[in-house]
Amino acid sequence: MAGGTGMIERYTLPEMGRVWSDQHKYELWCRVETLVLEAHAAAGRVPADVVEPVRNAPPPTPERVAEIEQTTQHDVIAFLTAWADNTEPRSAAAYVHHGMTSSDLLDTALAVQLTDATDVLLAKADRLVAALRDHGLAHRDTIKVGRTHGVHAEPDVWGHRVADLAFAAARSRDRLREARARVGVVAISGAVGTYSLIDPSVEGHVAEALGLRAAEASTQVVIRDSVSEWVSALAIIATVCEAIALEVRHGQRTEVRELSEAFGAGQKGSSAMPHKKNPIRSERIAGLARVVRAAIVPVMEGIPLWHERDISHSSTERVFLPDAAITTDYLLDLTAGLVENLVVDVDRMRANLESTGGLIYTSSVLLELVEGGLSREDAYALVQSAAMQTWQSGTPFRETLRSKADASDVTLDEARLDEICRPEQYVANLGPLFDRLAALT
Repeated sequence: MAGGTGMIERYTLPEMGRVWSDQHKYELWCRVETLVLEAHAAAGRVPADVVEPVRNAPPPTPERVAEIEQTTQHDVIAFLTAWADNTEPRSAAAYVHHGMTSSDLLDTALAVQLTDATDVLLAKADRLVAALRDHGLAHRDTIKVGRTHGVHAEPDVWGHRVADLAFAAARSRDRLREARARVGVVAISGAVGTYSLIDPSVEGHVAEALGLRAAEASTQVVIRDSVSEWVSALAIIATVCEAIALEVRHGQRTEVRELSEAFGAGQKGSSAMPHKKNPIRSERIAGLARVVRAAIVPVMEGIPLWHERDISHSSTERVFLPDAAITTDYLLDLTAGLVENLVVDVDRMRANLESTGGLIYTSSVLLELVEGGLSREDAYALVQSAAMQTWQSGTPFRETLRSKADASDVTLDEARLDEICRPEQYVANLGPLFDRLAALT
């Protein structure tokens, strides 16, 4: 995005891009410096008449700051010089940054960016949770086969799988909300964090005005444990999005065909094969989730700094914080749209469930034989033997079971087997789960 972020424009949505643009950053810097100046003036530490000229001075352009930085090799000094050039009279700017060090400005403005970015993400996360909740409730009776290790296991309903993802998305959102509170920290404490040239009341004034809180302690910089937590929360959200996408990617495989992404009029799936309908949104989600996860370690390595601070964290955060936020914003938007427009083939789900000839009922049959008097070992051997024959021959499980039972002089209760070999009886106890899902906000 021009004049701002590192993430490519393809994945940058306007609202989040604005949060991380250079122009917005300099606007925030002006706001923080003005609040500090106001506090100084109110306490009588600087002339009161300098506040209004500074407040009215327009923020410098990114181009002008960059031009001055070519000489100063210091972004904050370049900003202060460019802003002073916009101040009338320029002499009022002499009191800007009074008693402050660069990190007072940088960390405080970054806290605003992080909380603003979080608010954008939380709104998108709410949308995703609602989409999953509503989709899950709509399919609480949609019978499908449950799988473990990719292999048919027992009957289930599609709404159950979606509910699991919905609660994961909600927990991830809540983690991010908690992380927001911890990154919303103002630190205006001077060169080594001792308030040597600035009164602690200034920090309190700025924090209150920004709706944030003062840092418990700082050594010029705020230690990066909370920023690391914030990035980790983004990575978890991104990975939950990938889990949703993976479910769709599996369901859209030709051999499965239970789910598919919406395919619009005029959309093309392949440059060579006109028949193709590929899960491109889901694959994009999977790829971008890797980008967000990649931010965790570099940002976390900013927690230990050299005696008692250096700026090794700065370059890392300039890349990874905007990119992680912008990518997660895009992922949440893309994933919510994926769920809202997901195509579910109910008939295909039922057909797949029935495709193994009744093997999905072996667990109930096993327990029925045990309750009928067989030892668990003998019952398991009988059922497994019948199941393996069904796998190998394609003969329905009830037929192979009957044959194996006759050979072992085991009497089957056919009426009882008719009752337990129904998919609906496997999901009869899911009512409370869907009650919890309905209450999810």
